[in-house]
Amino acid sequence: MERESMEFDVVIVGAGPSGLSTAIRLAQQAQEHAHPVSICVVEKGSEVGAHILSGGVMEPDALTALIPDWKEKGAPLNQAVTADEMYLLRNESSATKLPALVTPKTMHNDGNYIVSLANVCRWLAEQAEALGVEIFPGFAAAEVHYNDDGSVGGVITGDMGVDANGEQKDGYMPGMILKATYTVFAEGCRGHLGKTLIESFNLDAEATPQHYAIGFKEIWDIDPAKHQPGLVVHAAGWPLTEASGGSYLYHAENNQVFVGLIVDLNYHNPHLSPFDEFQRMKHHPLFSQYLEGGERVAYGARAITKGGFNSLPTMTFPGGCLVGCNAGTLNFSKIKGIHTAIKSGMLAAESIFTSLKDEKTNEFRSIFNQNFNNSDLREELFKARNFGPALHKFGNILGGAFNTFEQNILGGRSFFTLKDMTPDFAKMNKASESTKFNYPKPDNKLSFDKLSSVYLANTHHDEDQPCHLQLKDNAVPIAINLPDYDEPAQRYCPAGVYEIVEEEGNSPRLQINGANCVHCKTCDIKDPSQNIRWFVPEGASGPNYPNM
Repeated sequence: MERESMEFDVVIVGAGPSGLSTAIRLAQQAQEHAHPVSICVVEKGSEVGAHILSGGVMEPDALTALIPDWKEKGAPLNQAVTADEMYLLRNESSATKLPALVTPKTMHNDGNYIVSLANVCRWLAEQAEALGVEIFPGFAAAEVHYNDDGSVGGVITGDMGVDANGEQKDGYMPGMILKATYTVFAEGCRGHLGKTLIESFNLDAEATPQHYAIGFKEIWDIDPAKHQPGLVVHAAGWPLTEASGGSYLYHAENNQVFVGLIVDLNYHNPHLSPFDEFQRMKHHPLFSQYLEGGERVAYGARAITKGGFNSLPTMTFPGGCLVGCNAGTLNFSKIKGIHTAIKSGMLAAESIFTSLKDEKTNEFRSIFNQNFNNSDLREELFKARNFGPALHKFGNILGGAFNTFEQNILGGRSFFTLKDMTPDFAKMNKASESTKFNYPKPDNKLSFDKLSSVYLANTHHDEDQPCHLQLKDNAVPIAINLPDYDEPAQRYCPAGVYEIVEEEGNSPRLQINGANCVHCKTCDIKDPSQNIRWFVPEGASGPNYPNM
């Protein structure tokens, strides 16, 4: 069956903050200059926001630049930060509160808001549609569409109605070719098309390897007597004795708190389970004092792109660009990427519009690069360039001290640059050389198992569709990963997707429970053999987060 096609001036892949900001800024300029631009946004989630997960503290400056009257228009930034606390957790029961003077000023949250990014994106989508942008949720961009000259000319959406064996089912519908003069890839962390483009165009030739973390988040309804609207709590230290990272608890609106743990994916010990570290973390009195007696109502996990300035690839290529976390614009010194995603989207939009209006298609890349190099986004990321590498090289304590000095005293303007040249997956030690963890069983009050957690993510995949978690070599999990690393996919996956099954009389085998997947992308990143390729499933599959 022949594919149908549609043509637009600009196609945007992903309805997150960077993609929607690109669409809005483009449409604004089109109106201001009476120069129509056709804009299409495709989103793989069942609705805008369904696949969005963020810790939830947002700087509003970029939104103000994009939509100055956002308050009057009802943007869901309803809970201002009212208090900011930082702790060092020394063990499972003690915590030392750190004075503001000894924490990096980039971590301070005066003037910020605790938000549901999913709801912010739903609101942004309404603003984009009011400006004439077409948004298609439930359609996954599966392939890059290339022009005859090798430039990017759009995307091809995934086929619908294909069974697990690759055969067409009743109601089969081939994906469409969405052609565009410019295509913007705003897929979020480790976007599978963004990854392909970086490799195809060698965009990371001058960058250090990208670095990642896995971020967990739960939403709890808590006792109103314990709720302190606007309180932001961050902590470092326990339970991460063999990994760097940190924990958080944000008091949002409506007697809810957001609680989570970030674990850097450069950890060495293959026995470490980030999920179980998170469950253990909630028993610390710093967190349990708020959570006890409450109800967990949502769960999710997502990889975080945290390499920052040093790991930024060239963001443009013939026919388009990467924006937001797909490029890696998160400022890890702030643990914030919403405002930088918006800024990157605005830069892309302004560069594209100039190229369209002045018919300078061949000059788009130089226009974007000039705009980026002159932007406050570049300046912000440059000042934070040493933050992640310092933690990687020196650990949480010494690295934290260095970062406090560099950010508070030097303002991020050190005369040198620290770099981490080792990819996260290559940091994994052999299982035989590593200490095993004895994680406590969940009590189903504060801590829970993976399957009950995945249930709260509302994840759904048609069981009769091709598995979107593809192995380059089916033999590797049992021949290499199991004997060398005790197959760490069993533990780094936050959704119980990967399971070693041992049946009497048979050799062990790796079972992939693809229906559990919450699209976090950790397997694509952390597999020590780099044997797993995350690919988009059928459109609308995956988690359905209500207000993450």
